[in-house]
Amino acid sequence: MDWLNGLEAHWVWLTLGLVLAGLEMLVPGVYLIWLAVAAIVTGAMTAALDLSLPMQVVDFVFLSLIVAFSAKRFLGQKPIESTDPLMNRRGARLVGETALVVQAIEHGSGRVKLGDSEWIARGPDVAKGERVRIRGTEGSMLLVEPVNLLGDEGTQPAN
Repeated sequence: MDWLNGLEAHWVWLTLGLVLAGLEMLVPGVYLIWLAVAAIVTGAMTAALDLSLPMQVVDFVFLSLIVAFSAKRFLGQKPIESTDPLMNRRGARLVGETALVVQAIEHGSGRVKLGDSEWIARGPDVAKGERVRIRGTEGSMLLVEPVNLLGDEGTQPAN
């Protein structure tokens, strides 16, 4: 390790921290940023206190653990809210939409067409060609109910 003789230890830690922070943008997940924070703090402490190599390693390990577990606890108590919570739940996005029954729903199961896709549907018996409203999902199966053609409240319109 003769090539490290000319480098000051705090620059190695700061560079490691910046490299880890950069890798965080390329690697999925949120874990390298906490190691980056620990490396940068270790570099700052090494520059300020002139720590020996064993102390630097111990400092980095403990800081990594402290920062990672603190972040896990903080994010567990205050999770980051998504601007689109249904982003990866296609079926849940369909709740409230109406679909056309393409295979009669008999004995609780059939198929519906929504847009250019066909879905397995579960619900009360409905004939082919009728319209149904999606009320929920169960895995990739849509839970449907017949569309009430008599009005939204379930009563007949007044004459």
